Amino acid sequence: QVQFVESGGGLVQPGGSLRLSCAGSGFIFENYDMSWYRQVQEKAHELVATISIVGSMTFAGSVKGRFAISRDNAKNTVYLQMNNLKSDDTAVYYCKRTRWADDWGRGTQVTVSA
Repeated sequence: QVQFVESGGGLVQPGGSLRLSCAGSGFIFENYDMSWYRQVQEKAHELVATISIVGSMTFAGSVKGRFAISRDNAKNTVYLQMNNLKSDDTAVYYCKRTRWADDWGRGTQVTVSA
């Protein structure tokens, strides 16, 4: 069974940083592109960042230059380093395999507020 466990969220002031982690299981992690998504309240999930199996990265325009994505295949984990956080980054963050209709994990809440 494919599963994802996100962690690392919290409350941070504007301009602060957080590093999110997502552990995947139930599949061969190194064989899949991985993505981070975020959801605000009941709106649609927004694609934030993607890292391919060879390490190529893409980002949503709203986070480009502030966020970084990385992966550790030995740990079946993908990371999202978020810097210079803004109030608009407040959301629940999720990861899953890119372009696959996996079930969402529980996510990790990120709140950016003074």
